[in-house]
Amino acid sequence: MPFLYIFIMGPKHSGKSLVSHALEKTMDLEAVDLDELVEKQTGKSPRTLYKEGPGVFRKAEEQALASLTGEMEQGTAGLIIAAGGGIADNVDAMALLSHRKDIIPVFLDVSAETAWQRILKTSAGGELPPFLNTENPRETHRVLHERRAGVYRAIARIIISAENKSPEEIAKEIAKEIAGHPEIRNFGTSRGQDAEN
Repeated sequence: MPFLYIFIMGPKHSGKSLVSHALEKTMDLEAVDLDELVEKQTGKSPRTLYKEGPGVFRKAEEQALASLTGEMEQGTAGLIIAAGGGIADNVDAMALLSHRKDIIPVFLDVSAETAWQRILKTSAGGELPPFLNTENPRETHRVLHERRAGVYRAIARIIISAENKSPEEIAKEIAKEIAGHPEIRNFGTSRGQDAEN
């Protein structure tokens, strides 16, 4: 039975990090935040890297994801990866996922308006994310949101509405959906048996 790798993706402020940690408890798997790994590996926050240039950040993001897929090759016993909201625009990072059937891409779907309001709430008194530094940030966000959502929908094996739900509720939905996939529905039992042998 193959190990289970869950890739949580979605727009900024769709709840990816919180859901990954809730899922970590639900499924007894380690959760890794890709943005946090980027910062650990580079010593700079994703926002700082992006200000240096989108290409600089995307390269660091791709390298962080590559290090995780390298761990998978070595047989890491399952992993939950919470991606950054803009990974849809990172061609090299997305390419790392395209050929791996052992990764379950999960898309957390929220409306553009919900995501925008969450961005405003977290940015109150501060600055908007660098990618929204345009003449019309709201419209820039809407266009990006819709385009990225299309990318996520195209590769997702599981799509979950993240509107008005707690991270714990979403985690339970994901676990239920994963249990319904024939190739991995016995993952928990097999993993337990492997641990005993």
